[in-house]
Amino acid sequence: MSDTTASLRRKIGSAGDLQSVVRSMKALAASSIGQYEQSVRALADYYRTVELGLSICLRRDAPAALMAEGARRAHKASVGAVVFGSDQGLVGQFNDVVADFAVKSLAALPGKPRVWAVGERVHARLADAGLPLAGLYAVPNSVKGITPLVGQILVDAQTSHSHGEVGALHLFYNRPSSGAVYASVSQRLLPLDDSWRRKLAELPWPTGNLPEDMGGGAATLRALIREYLFVSLYRACAESLASENASRLAAMQRAEKNIDDLLEDLNGAFHRLRQSGIDEELFDVISGFEALAGSRRQKVKPETAEDSN
Repeated sequence: MSDTTASLRRKIGSAGDLQSVVRSMKALAASSIGQYEQSVRALADYYRTVELGLSICLRRDAPAALMAEGARRAHKASVGAVVFGSDQGLVGQFNDVVADFAVKSLAALPGKPRVWAVGERVHARLADAGLPLAGLYAVPNSVKGITPLVGQILVDAQTSHSHGEVGALHLFYNRPSSGAVYASVSQRLLPLDDSWRRKLAELPWPTGNLPEDMGGGAATLRALIREYLFVSLYRACAESLASENASRLAAMQRAEKNIDDLLEDLNGAFHRLRQSGIDEELFDVISGFEALAGSRRQKVKPETAEDSN
């Protein structure tokens, strides 16, 4: 069924309304990326400070028993995983990519995993993959919402760890990438075993001044470990949210381009149809004028002949 000018006007109007919505969502995603990226940058120096503090505490032999206890629990318990996804749509393959990455990575680890999902959409994809899900968290909608989420994850992870249900804890999330919009990465948060200890203990001290541990080794170590776990989860969540909004921004840019192309086609079709209508009207006017002029000439010719006689 061919389009009419009225139907094309309606389609152009609907496409224009959709274009306004897409532009608003594009602007919102662009502004959201900024706050999460700024949060990640602000964490970098603090994370480095915590690592250096742990490096000093772990250079001694005293914390070895504390680390060994966590390692023994890890070997006997299941593998825990926190997968960061999204609650909202219009993010392209964001949830599919991180879910597939988590499924493949957990399949290579020994034991049956227990998975906590951050976001309803990634939760559904993990459930479809057959992973046992231990919980679901809502995705924060601002930087202020990250801290309560991280606190709840730490409480649940500590409870599962103390009950012997979970030993190792892995984080799976999308991180902003310069070569692409984002890339899926993983981080082993627990256990705090010998390899983790050696890695931090070998960090070079940035100055020539010798550091000093104040307030007792065990208490300082526990405090730094709590900060290390908190800042690691916070950074993973912030980077995931930055990647989510980057993916949404890219999706909105693609949608905006498609709408621009659609509007160009609709406007072209509308102008062609309108011009065709104008041409038909002009043709009718010209045809009517020629027909009227022809009839007048036929009436004038007999009169002229009689006058000549």
